[in-house]
Amino acid sequence: MTIGTLLVIAAYCLQAATVTYQDVLNDRPIIGVLSQETSLHLHSKFPEENYTSYIASSYVKDVEKSGARVVPILIGKPRSYYRDIMGNINGVLFPGGATHFNQSNGYADAAQHIFEMAQKLNDAGDYFPIFGVCLGFELLVILASGRGLNENRIPCRSYENLPLHFTQDFRKSKMFHDAPRDIIDILKNKNVTVNVHRYCIVDENLSSHNLTKAWRNLQTSYSNDENGVRFVASIENKRYPFYGVQFHPEKSSFEWKSSKTYTHSFDAVRANRYFMDFFVNECRKSQRAFANTAEENAKLIYNYEPRFTGALGSSYHQCYMFEPRGNV
Repeated sequence: MTIGTLLVIAAYCLQAATVTYQDVLNDRPIIGVLSQETSLHLHSKFPEENYTSYIASSYVKDVEKSGARVVPILIGKPRSYYRDIMGNINGVLFPGGATHFNQSNGYADAAQHIFEMAQKLNDAGDYFPIFGVCLGFELLVILASGRGLNENRIPCRSYENLPLHFTQDFRKSKMFHDAPRDIIDILKNKNVTVNVHRYCIVDENLSSHNLTKAWRNLQTSYSNDENGVRFVASIENKRYPFYGVQFHPEKSSFEWKSSKTYTHSFDAVRANRYFMDFFVNECRKSQRAFANTAEENAKLIYNYEPRFTGALGSSYHQCYMFEPRGNV
């Protein structure tokens, strides 16, 4: 193997082009976090501001604790906006939430621009990872399926903490290949993954849209949901550095609403930290950067002040709110 290049796609990358990255890692990674439409509840708390979109600060904190900084990516922008943003950052996080995928110029449209551009970047040898959480995980699969009137996911209800049930070859995946044994033991044997979703992805969603060859289905949550549905808990693309988890790794450390059942045990915090550590390390393989410190500073999340939305009844402890439209 030469010093300059390392094969990213392992032996399981069947009949796919090889995406490469430089051996020299980027120790100043910056990750874009995609905003989404403001929920009805949040809108009701800020009616005069009438914010266009928001990001739960738990995602920002999750990225920061793993050694990266955050640039917010706003919805409702032209394709050129996403191209410019992606030219300066090292990966994108699609967060969870409660928005719909059929809203014009919304979360799903922005994610589709990013998804398509990231594919082209990786095809050209420019390493660019994406990580989806819960709703973002589902959206990754839907984008890979081809968006249409019938979304490639099924109704599913899971509002509990669950263990992960790994396939026999889970160690062949990039996501879990180097995971410490004690972390795997916690994920396998304890109820530490926080599930908060009413849709999910099952095997049939992958096979019906011919995704089984492109995506490695880790099929982790064998514990059924409240309706007896067995859903996919984590997934990764065999060709591109695209990853997703149906559960919420960020909630154990950063979401504290007392009426929720989020697990905050030491083991839960340790095990869930692994996922963002993994993603940030993937983003370190990207060498993209802003042209100068002034441009970088102008885009970082630090230009915004998080609001204490938990005190207003939101399930999110804090939120960043963007682009107030005022009373219109």
